[in-house]
Amino acid sequence: MKSTAESSSVSLAVETSGLGKSFGNHQALRGIDLKVAAGSTLAVFGPNGAGKTTLIKILASIMRPTSGSVLVEGLELRDNAEKIRSKLGLVAHQSYLYANLSAWENLDFYARMYGVEDRGKRIGEVLELVGMTTRRHDRLSTFSRGMQQRVALARALLHKPSILLLDEPETGLDQQALSAMWDIIHRDNCGRTTIFTSHSFERALPVCDDVVILERGRIAYKEQTCNLNLDSLKQKYQECTQAVGK
Repeated sequence: MKSTAESSSVSLAVETSGLGKSFGNHQALRGIDLKVAAGSTLAVFGPNGAGKTTLIKILASIMRPTSGSVLVEGLELRDNAEKIRSKLGLVAHQSYLYANLSAWENLDFYARMYGVEDRGKRIGEVLELVGMTTRRHDRLSTFSRGMQQRVALARALLHKPSILLLDEPETGLDQQALSAMWDIIHRDNCGRTTIFTSHSFERALPVCDDVVILERGRIAYKEQTCNLNLDSLKQKYQECTQAVGK
């Protein structure tokens, strides 16, 4: 396991410098400086409105920053968005799946878009990985939230991305589905870098190398998980959020 990089000698998957995003007069992100080592897992915490989803969307090239820079595996995101997208897998609040298509048809569409070789074989592999083989020809509109999230995860893993971005992937899932999701992510890791946002300290802490706490668009705290336990993380989170509110 590799923790968030503090040295240029460590291979970086993601690096942001002075990253900012404004929506009119509202500053969603304010000067985010972040280094994520290749192969590490980073959890991003923060209250609603702290900027977590905005950060993920910018890293996923769905949203353009107002200021600052983003490097993904050494490439400047602003000038290499299309090339970088091939390196990324995304699970977000929106599934980016088509309700009127079957699970297989959805994955086949994305496999074509990503230029996946031997796509039929790969689609079968990821459907088996997420436990959706028997429902492969059923429409997404007939699936529960948990089932749709499984197919969204299959879509994110389809092209074997080197970086996986997860925006509150636990939302709407029961405990069994949550356990299955994290098991799938770890079984298919292959040295991949994972960045995810969460509200659950209990579920996030055991699976990540580093944590970041966002508050009002700023990094209020960052630390390696080897220096934390559940109680100390909760206390630090409370301190960060209360300090800003004063």
